[in-house]
Amino acid sequence: MYKILLFSFLFFGCFSIKAQRIDAENIYNHIEYLASDYLQGRATSSQEEIKAARYIAKKFKQFGLEPMGNDGFYYTFNYKVSKNPHDSTSPKTEPREGTNVVAFLDNGAPNTIVIGAHYDHLGLGYDHNSLDANPEGKIHNGADDNASGVAGVLELARYFTENEITEKNNILFMTFSGEELGLIGSKKWCDNPTIPLEKINYMLNMDMIGRLNDSSKKLLLYGIGTSSAWNDAIAKTNTYFSIKSDSAGIGPSDQTSFYLKDIPVLHLFTGQHSDYHKPSDDIEKINIEGEVKVIEFMIDLIQELDNKPKLSFFKTMNPESGKMSFKVTLGVMPDYTYDEKGMRLDGVSDNKPAAKAGLKGGDVIIQLAQFPIESVKDYMKALSTFKKGDTIKVIIIRNGVRMEKEVVL
Repeated sequence: MYKILLFSFLFFGCFSIKAQRIDAENIYNHIEYLASDYLQGRATSSQEEIKAARYIAKKFKQFGLEPMGNDGFYYTFNYKVSKNPHDSTSPKTEPREGTNVVAFLDNGAPNTIVIGAHYDHLGLGYDHNSLDANPEGKIHNGADDNASGVAGVLELARYFTENEITEKNNILFMTFSGEELGLIGSKKWCDNPTIPLEKINYMLNMDMIGRLNDSSKKLLLYGIGTSSAWNDAIAKTNTYFSIKSDSAGIGPSDQTSFYLKDIPVLHLFTGQHSDYHKPSDDIEKINIEGEVKVIEFMIDLIQELDNKPKLSFFKTMNPESGKMSFKVTLGVMPDYTYDEKGMRLDGVSDNKPAAKAGLKGGDVIIQLAQFPIESVKDYMKALSTFKKGDTIKVIIIRNGVRMEKEVVL
């Protein structure tokens, strides 16, 4: 269906597609394969994740890139995960092997840009990261999280190898395993890199770039405070997006591993949604043309920075939520693109406290118990004060109407 729509777009809207350097059909085809039932959700270290790794490595080879793993294009590493709490016969930890896929575009430059995205997802829901009420045995295809980001890496790799552009930086293209289990693949590579870390100029991370809202055009950029160069370069290159930025280098994706090695980072993200970490994160919900816009913006940003000196690195304030301890959850997904007072819900997990109390996607939380809520940070601060079994009043706005709900945590 998409290919028919794409043909119509190309035929009737050719005047606009000529300006594009990114191929929308390539993006679709990558996501279609990576988020197919055939790959069973790409669980870390599964045979299906290895199939995805082979697909990525094959594309890198086709583009003429140099292998830069510790085993050709593959960067293998060992790690351990906690045992399944539902299986008393399993050991406390289980050893596994993970595989990043790494390729290098050598422009003969002194410094290198890293462009990365994680390619693992939740598999069949057995690693306890799913937000589905009964996840086990269900395929979590992860079209947005994060086949969309991997498609971005692959299409940028194609673009930069096929176009004769004088680059003053080399580019390292990398897809990470084990992100869903705690940024494992990126941490492992940063601890034992295949190029010197001091030669890395900056790192661009794509995690969930496939659900751009065509109305708001909101693009979230995390890590903007890690270098003084980001703000100016973004202002000069952005002609389309409504940018929402966060200065912190530490966040819940692979840019964190590079930031902790004193490397400037930027994480691109089109926003949370109700299909996050659920079996419903499928390709038909991806905004392909929106993703093309994101990748085009990245090209412009890279080219703008290409004529600049190596980026300076700044340490940033860690997100306050990183210092907090949470004993409870409401089971809600915040809308991180929401700019007004309160915290709007993108989705509510089945059978969690919020759902049982009648909260719905689109509700705006303005108060938890005695705590006024003006932002996600206010919500996190308030949530950290509660314990399991507490009953709290939650005040929401739903379709302009103020409502009060009683939530049992």
